[in-house]
Amino acid sequence: MLASFQNYLQQNFPFLWQKKIILAISGGIDSVVLAHLLHKLHIPFLIAHCNFQLRGEESEADQHFVQALARILSSPIEIKRFATKEYGKLHGLNTQLAARILRYEWFEALRQENGYDYILTAHQANDCWETFLINTSRGTGLKGLLGIPAQNGAILRPLLPFSREEILAFATENHIIWREDSSNSSDAYTRNKIRHHLSPLLPEIHPHFFQNFEKTQSLLQLTYAFLQEQLNLYRKECFIMGTPITFLIERLREHPHRHFLLHELLSPYGFEIDILERFLQASTGKEISSNSYRLLSNRGVWLLIPKEPTNSEEIFYIHKNDTGISFPINLSISRGISMEELGANSISLDEDKIQFPLCLRKRREGDNFSPKGMNGRKKTLSKYFKDEKYSLYDKENQWILTDYTNQILWVVGRRSDERFSATEQTLNTLTLSII
Repeated sequence: MLASFQNYLQQNFPFLWQKKIILAISGGIDSVVLAHLLHKLHIPFLIAHCNFQLRGEESEADQHFVQALARILSSPIEIKRFATKEYGKLHGLNTQLAARILRYEWFEALRQENGYDYILTAHQANDCWETFLINTSRGTGLKGLLGIPAQNGAILRPLLPFSREEILAFATENHIIWREDSSNSSDAYTRNKIRHHLSPLLPEIHPHFFQNFEKTQSLLQLTYAFLQEQLNLYRKECFIMGTPITFLIERLREHPHRHFLLHELLSPYGFEIDILERFLQASTGKEISSNSYRLLSNRGVWLLIPKEPTNSEEIFYIHKNDTGISFPINLSISRGISMEELGANSISLDEDKIQFPLCLRKRREGDNFSPKGMNGRKKTLSKYFKDEKYSLYDKENQWILTDYTNQILWVVGRRSDERFSATEQTLNTLTLSII
């Protein structure tokens, strides 16, 4: 196994001999064998051991064993003790997930703080098969069938090509001692059930099951990489990035693989495919929501909008002596500017016709105003939005400027109310400009 391991490193991770490495060691057979393999190849490493304090004296014995192993291999060691159960309860996590988060967060902090390059873990071929089956049972799709990657950022897994049987044979031949975690013998965990009852049957089904499984996963990874390239082309074609994100649904409506493309393109935003298919029939103004996004139908396109806490009744005041505001929009305020000096994003008001403080707010039911150019005729704000083809997103984000009596002065940046606009006869002119 040592020769095969060396060849695998030289082909896939030839840089390891020149890098600073952290090796995660639990004390179990996989991580202990990985430590001995690296040691035999003269690759130095720092041992990192997590004591999750879950098994009483057994956890303490694991820690003492790893400390002794560090002395035997002349390796530096770092140990971290975690209050795992308390952390899980605090964050609403099961014990396994809590331990996983604590473990990897500490490994990464240790790597960054001490200038190490990579973290090595001892996942092996059987772990890949078990993960594959667990993800299959959860319906995770193609990505969940890819198994455990040999490299994920700074994390390397150099034992992935080797089975549990090969690792056990190496440990036996080299008289290597390791610790057995008593929880591994329990069927309380899904992974253990697979390990104890399904995995032993696989070589009976086919003597080269794990080697063939590795080939299958390699093909799946190539397939996934190809699909991602093609999906990126569709992302460029269908998405117009901005705020909101515009999704050009008409590009896919008649596509023979529309179901798959909708799932792949919009599932990252939390939307389920069955709901998306029904939403294809939605009229303008309809919307659906995921946990983090809203999806609005708007005249042949869909608008993707991140969910943010909003308060439609929030009001921002502009007082008589203010010279400008910076929130929620940037406005400069001045007096005595002639009509000719106004830009497209400015309004000039007759100050004698309005009452301070002025108010910036969002739309309200029943709002109406007299748009400039309509000879004093009134129009409801909702009718104005409809005529101007506002999307629901635009309606929700349009600021309205009123005076203290709630008279609309300006649909900000779009249309002013003719009744309050400055004219050549205006004595006191108030000008507001979007910066």
